[in-house]
Amino acid sequence: MAGLMVSGTQVSYVGQYCREIPEYLGRDFGHFAKRLDLSFNLLRSLEGLSAFRSLEELILDNNLLGDDLVLPGLPHLHTLTLNKNQITDLECLLDHLAEVTPALEYLSLLGNVACPNELVNLEKDEEDYKRYRCFVLHKLPNLKFLDAQKVTRQEREEALVRGAFMKVVKPKASSEEEKAASPEDHCQYTPLPSGSRELTSHRGVLGKGRYFYYGRNSEGNRFIRDDQL
Repeated sequence: MAGLMVSGTQVSYVGQYCREIPEYLGRDFGHFAKRLDLSFNLLRSLEGLSAFRSLEELILDNNLLGDDLVLPGLPHLHTLTLNKNQITDLECLLDHLAEVTPALEYLSLLGNVACPNELVNLEKDEEDYKRYRCFVLHKLPNLKFLDAQKVTRQEREEALVRGAFMKVVKPKASSEEEKAASPEDHCQYTPLPSGSRELTSHRGVLGKGRYFYYGRNSEGNRFIRDDQL
């Protein structure tokens, strides 16, 4: 049981490179543990966590947990940290947490793709993070702290009004389109009809094109002047 620490109702099993929760943890400590720390392991699954029905705090930082993460019903859990895992689908996670952790008040997702923090992703900025907070609070309105920052009254009010519209939907190209599109060709158009190429022809012609938006940090926005906005 190297690396195991038990103090009162706190159980820690940190940095043991385990890929699953050891069975004996739940068998021996699950009936009384209120705080469980499993950080710095190699967990991809939380099977076995159902033995810890009385948990109030769960620390899962620095593991390999992804979008298939499944928590058992934890009615007393008020604190959950999932920092530095492999979570990309924010809405899926939040819907799951709303169902299985109704008492959740403290949540941290820093270091996941689902959390657009500019410290770990240079393509994201402060506005991306604000929208993320707004969406999270829309899904989990009882949160008091998110990513170690206290939830303000202004954020809570904004989430009530705008939270449902803060989800960022990324367009998914089909496999055939991905093969056909060249990496450097961000906007492709169909050829104009031959008649539209004549200088004497002034008839309007519609062309089809695919538009790709890359946000405030896109290359194109570097060349837009204030007087053009």
